[in-house]
Amino acid sequence: MVKAGKWIARHRVLILLLGILLLVPSVIGMAKTKINYDLLSYLPEHLETVKGQDILVDEYGMGAFSMVVVENMDLKDAQKLEDKFSDIPHVKDVLWYDDVADLSLPVEMIPKDLREAFFRGDATMMLALFDNTTSSDEAMEAVTQMRKVADKQCFISGMTGIVTDIKNISLQELPIYVVIATCLAFLVLELATESFLVPVFFLLSIGCAILYNMGTNLFLGGISYITQALTAVLQLGVTMDYSIFLLNSYEENKLRFPGDKNRAMGHAISNTFKSIVGSSVTTIAGFAALCCMTFTLGRDLGVVMAKGVVIGVICCVTLLPSMVLIFDKAIEKTKHRPLIRNVEGPSRFITKHYKLWLAVFLLLLLPAIYGNDHTKVYYNIAQSLPSSLPGNVANEKLQDDFDMSTMHMILMKKDMDSKEKRDMMEAVDQVDGIKWTIGMNSLFGPSIPDSMIPKDIKKMLQSDKYELAFVCSEYESATPTVNKQIAAIDKIVKSYDDSAMVIGEAPLMKDLQDVTDVDLRNVNIISIAAIFIIIMLVFKSLSLPVILVAVIEFAIAVNMAVPFYQGTSLPFVASIVIGTIQLGATVDYAILMTSRYQKERQRGHSKKEAISIAHKASMLSIITSGCSFFAATFGVACYSEVDMIGSICTLLSRGALISMAVVIMVLPAMFMIFDKVICKTSIGFLGKKTKRQRSSGKEVIE
Repeated sequence: MVKAGKWIARHRVLILLLGILLLVPSVIGMAKTKINYDLLSYLPEHLETVKGQDILVDEYGMGAFSMVVVENMDLKDAQKLEDKFSDIPHVKDVLWYDDVADLSLPVEMIPKDLREAFFRGDATMMLALFDNTTSSDEAMEAVTQMRKVADKQCFISGMTGIVTDIKNISLQELPIYVVIATCLAFLVLELATESFLVPVFFLLSIGCAILYNMGTNLFLGGISYITQALTAVLQLGVTMDYSIFLLNSYEENKLRFPGDKNRAMGHAISNTFKSIVGSSVTTIAGFAALCCMTFTLGRDLGVVMAKGVVIGVICCVTLLPSMVLIFDKAIEKTKHRPLIRNVEGPSRFITKHYKLWLAVFLLLLLPAIYGNDHTKVYYNIAQSLPSSLPGNVANEKLQDDFDMSTMHMILMKKDMDSKEKRDMMEAVDQVDGIKWTIGMNSLFGPSIPDSMIPKDIKKMLQSDKYELAFVCSEYESATPTVNKQIAAIDKIVKSYDDSAMVIGEAPLMKDLQDVTDVDLRNVNIISIAAIFIIIMLVFKSLSLPVILVAVIEFAIAVNMAVPFYQGTSLPFVASIVIGTIQLGATVDYAILMTSRYQKERQRGHSKKEAISIAHKASMLSIITSGCSFFAATFGVACYSEVDMIGSICTLLSRGALISMAVVIMVLPAMFMIFDKVICKTSIGFLGKKTKRQRSSGKEVIE
């Protein structure tokens, strides 16, 4: 690897030019990568609700709908508004009162179910159907055009409206995320490094790696908006360590090889590559564990971030050395004293009072586990957005004016007996929380001949194989009450038609909860097992993986317990990804200290001496790494109005500091207590030299 390092050092200008040229296709690829704003589209395809959505598109040419609330508007003006909506591209149909009754007919004379469905006080409701799926560009553009056509008296609710709001706010905030993360990381690096110019090259190198990563996402077909928002921030925080390792190694090798900077950098690249490959493997394993989720958002984020870490490693040993060598003189001229130069005093205090930190660990353990297990999680995607956005305002109007929150759809066989259809819908009407149901029978009655039913209504509700009915619920999506309601409706419809399906936003969110609850448990087990095996192979030890993973899992439990004691709830995505990301990204801190502890034991030092040296040597690197990760995520957490992103960044920033503190304070205490166990359960932990000393009686190991 030294030869490769020297080759990179000699061809630094060529590598830098190549790195700059690669930015062009990367930017083009990033611009052409499709962004998915609908998290429900990541549900597994075998689910009945997902199959039902596909049937809607295939059989009805309809993939989504919005409920439109119109307040204080004459019926004739409302009819004109309906016609305007109908003319908008990709609005397939608009169902309203005038589709089933003449406007000249007094509202009081129409059937009660229809009156409650379309009118409440001074408000009326329309049902707009789109010809494409919820998160499609066509459906979102249709909602955008409907909002432009509508006036202040009109409110467009539904999941497509929410997804449109997510897209709009994400596009506004994303550039600011990158600026905030970069500025705060730059500040930390300026305080931690010895040159004013070095952080600039660190951030340029990582910035190029981020662009390469985002550009290659084009080959994945598309990524989620959460992946797009978090990639730059996470990659910046996770891969910053690698740049610090390289620079430190370069400075050390310049002293070994004075006057030969190419040789010094060659050895630095070799040393860094060996160090960061071992370090990056655990991080990659954490992200790779997300790929095992059946909710494929995990695979989306896992693949992109694992790829980002690999690209970060490559840039660290190619692009960054080239920059450092080319601008070496400028770096030398801009050197300054770092903020923290000596950690000997704090390190001595921490290792001396290890029993105190062990007591703190034991004291916090049970509250942390309890809080972690009882932190509340929400699954309603709309809840992650500000209440002032148009979609949430419309949903609130729907609830206030019509006392309804969501709409389910029932897909049944077209050739079902008319009496069975009527009995089934009457049974559904009796389920708790159901406001009304609308189907062919409720609109026209079983006695109306098929030939007399308007073609547009018939086309809307019937296909070659299926018939569609709408069910209005007063319960909010992703709540225990609506989940119980959906289960009751599903039981009823399947008793009449075993192939019937209950689909829509709330049923999808119910499946989302069921799927992600299982994913959370599985992903945590897989990530812990993978990192356990990696540590076991690296240190050839049975005890060290247990200790290191236990220390970081304790930090994760403390982090996840904070929302419980604050009385706040987390979006479901945050609760799933935080465990694997925090474990994979911060277990490196523990590995760094453990490696030095092992090296000092092999050199013949007693356990206290080895732990003290290892702690003192690694403490500053751990603090710099933890603070860099904190800086990259904290600003985004404070700024973001999308709770789905803000909560993840809050957990990551807090988790970086907690992991940093736990490794610095608790891990040395673990080494003190379990040193004998570690030595006995690890192959070659003490090294041959120490073993010979023990056998000859020259060294007594504590």
